[in-house]
Amino acid sequence: MAKAIIQTENMCYTYPDGTSALNDINLEINKGDRVAIIGSNGAGKSTLFLHFNGILKPTSGLIRIYGESFNYNKKDLMKIRQKVGIVFQNPDDQLFAPTVVEDVAFGPMNLELSKKEVDNRVSEALEMVGMTGLEKKAPHHLSGGQKKRVAIAGILAMKPEIIVLDEPTTGLDPRGVKQIMNILYKLNQDEDISIIISSHDVEMVTQFADKIFVVNEGKLISQGGPDDIFNNPDIIKQADLEIPKAAALLHLLKDNGFKCNIKLTVNEAYHEILHSLDVNSYHDLLHLVKDKYHHKLLHVLGEAGYHELLHVLKEASNDEKNIL
Repeated sequence: MAKAIIQTENMCYTYPDGTSALNDINLEINKGDRVAIIGSNGAGKSTLFLHFNGILKPTSGLIRIYGESFNYNKKDLMKIRQKVGIVFQNPDDQLFAPTVVEDVAFGPMNLELSKKEVDNRVSEALEMVGMTGLEKKAPHHLSGGQKKRVAIAGILAMKPEIIVLDEPTTGLDPRGVKQIMNILYKLNQDEDISIIISSHDVEMVTQFADKIFVVNEGKLISQGGPDDIFNNPDIIKQADLEIPKAAALLHLLKDNGFKCNIKLTVNEAYHEILHSLDVNSYHDLLHLVKDKYHHKLLHVLGEAGYHELLHVLKEASNDEKNIL
């Protein structure tokens, strides 16, 4: 049976100026989950995250960590923050020491560990995020992706069981996004660390998360697996998000008579199209693509993706002819 690590019950939060940020949030996250909390800017994702390790206290309702509610005294907060580490959206808010090694060592040193244990934790954490060799580098001389990795290392050095990351791929180029997400996936799989991210990058979320919570205007409006969420256009519209491009393409084809199931990733869509094609449907689809929806598909896929689709369709048609 799955073990609940974070639970909220009717949790609400109102800022001191009277702004209602969270309203009646009920969620449960289990050990080992890869969770994404999605929603547009201002939906309440960051505010929700700040409750997960006691930075904010609910105005009403409650939050439980590993089945226990907690008082907001120094002892309880220290205990919670050793279990739940938060990586902020902007790593500059988290990196302040003169060197990388000092920054990563800051948390463990405050646990009154021996120097040997601190050094071991720092070394292990930097190795996990691929930053070994940059220990003496000043954080402000690092790239955006490197700063993110150092911030993650600082949390890893605390030996958390849960890592919460607010918009972990914001400001990164595609290579940096891939590096960060690979690190998070490996931490989940190899170290059994539960990962919780917030994002409005639906392409990344479909490839990473196994559980998704949708937040809009401070309310939790839906939860489920990627297929549950992104096959519900009403929820996506309500949350001011868009469905993944691969799913948008398949919806477009399906709405125009092409028999296919909706898939969320490019690779899944590729195989779904190949599976569904025969010679006649290929010619129908090619006609549809080139004539009626040429411009729409160019907009959805980009020029390179559009021509790749045509190439795939042509290959499928040739294969079908060879079989016949």
